[in-house]
Amino acid sequence: MKTRIYKSLVLAMACWFAGCTDLEEKPVGLLAPESLFNSASDVETAIFGAYGWIASERLYGRQFVTAIMLRGDMVDIGDRGTPAERQQVNDFNMDDNNGMVRSFWPYWYQVIGAANAAISGAESLDLQEEVNNRLVAEARFVRAFSYYHLVRVFGDIPYIDYFINDPEAVKDISKTSSSEVYQGILADLEFAKQWLPDNQPNNVRSRPTKGTAASYLASVHLTLADYPKAYEEAKWVIENKGRFGYELEADYQDLFRAEIADNLNEPIFTLDFLGQQNGGGGANDDIMPPMTGIRGADQLGWSVCVPSMAVYNTWDDRDYRKSVSFQPEALINGVMEPYTEFANTQRPHIAKYRMFPGNSNSDGRYSDHNYAAMRYAEVLLIAAEAAAEVNGGPTAEAIGYVNDIRERARNAGGIQNSFPEDLPDGLSKEGFIDAVLDERRLELSFEYKRWYDIKRRQLGQEVFNGPESLEPHPNFDPSRDYLMPLPRIELDVNPNLAPQNPGY
Repeated sequence: MKTRIYKSLVLAMACWFAGCTDLEEKPVGLLAPESLFNSASDVETAIFGAYGWIASERLYGRQFVTAIMLRGDMVDIGDRGTPAERQQVNDFNMDDNNGMVRSFWPYWYQVIGAANAAISGAESLDLQEEVNNRLVAEARFVRAFSYYHLVRVFGDIPYIDYFINDPEAVKDISKTSSSEVYQGILADLEFAKQWLPDNQPNNVRSRPTKGTAASYLASVHLTLADYPKAYEEAKWVIENKGRFGYELEADYQDLFRAEIADNLNEPIFTLDFLGQQNGGGGANDDIMPPMTGIRGADQLGWSVCVPSMAVYNTWDDRDYRKSVSFQPEALINGVMEPYTEFANTQRPHIAKYRMFPGNSNSDGRYSDHNYAAMRYAEVLLIAAEAAAEVNGGPTAEAIGYVNDIRERARNAGGIQNSFPEDLPDGLSKEGFIDAVLDERRLELSFEYKRWYDIKRRQLGQEVFNGPESLEPHPNFDPSRDYLMPLPRIELDVNPNLAPQNPGY
């Protein structure tokens, strides 16, 4: 059963943290936590409100994930009539007035504000230690999840880990170094791992567990190139997969069927959208299906985020994941037409989100998707990469993790194929790491992961300007483009956020 984030709850949180109060009333931000929270249920409401912010048009519904998707080398702009702000992000020629950045930056801090309020609220109540710590652990996970995105996108950022009871105070906050932000993220995740339950009620994956926290610890340590700790955390999740109910789904396609999303065991943490429910103000507004859908097709779409032809052409046709990930043909006026006949962008489009959105609008908007921000396949790949780094080359264990994923890919909807084959023996460390990164590129295609891999491995020059580039971008500048600019409007309000990121 889905975690229900109702319209009234989302609007309540919007008023608490976005200041939608009558000017004659005392601003809610000036209230102490004890005046907002009277029970553990109130704390949960604040946490659910944070999830509501994430599952909104500004973050996982469109703006943020579109920016991350376009920044990588798997997805290009399709319809060049789309707003210039998207083209700027995609083409590496953005400035600090970019509208996408300006829209999603404050929303991440709304999430963080809700989490901080929940933590302060829990600590203001006389709750049993276990109840208090479990609530705080969930809020701290949400805070870590938010900062983990922000620090990778912007670098040094304001790090706020306390409840702000005076909105004016934020105008004087300075940036915190990225290394300190990561320390805060790790501390939050460690606490979450200690106090979160093994499983949430009804086995929902849109609320974190110990396994969720450990999976993100593995990911953060991998990002920081702390490979021993990344391996340790990923290995712990793998060894305890039965305890947490994790396993690879037999059919890769099932991961992207919204109608069965609640029954899957592979997702570790999901962002849960509720079909045909509009919470207002962008809440619960999943626009990624039409953003990736085909303009002019009967199924409707906008052709904004479209893979380049090189991405499609270099992906082996024998790989079942290719047929799941791409839509190379579509019904147009009742006739099945190949991509060469698409009206706007004559390239295969992304199929993962548009094909099976569940209960949604005719263009796929307001879908029923549970977007997997972390799934078990990624944990296997983290363990494989980290193990090879720790041991100076691939071990049988590391190779086995990659082969587990390839074995699943050989199940093409119940038909067993011989491709992709297991990794060959004798790979060097460099060859194996390259194989793992490419496996991540394919297995996690269009799932908002690729840019982060490019950034952490500093692959920009290779993937955007190299001879085998899938999506050339001559504008890419490694001294500038591994970070996005802080919004100019934020620096104008608060000069303490200076200096701007290099090159902007």
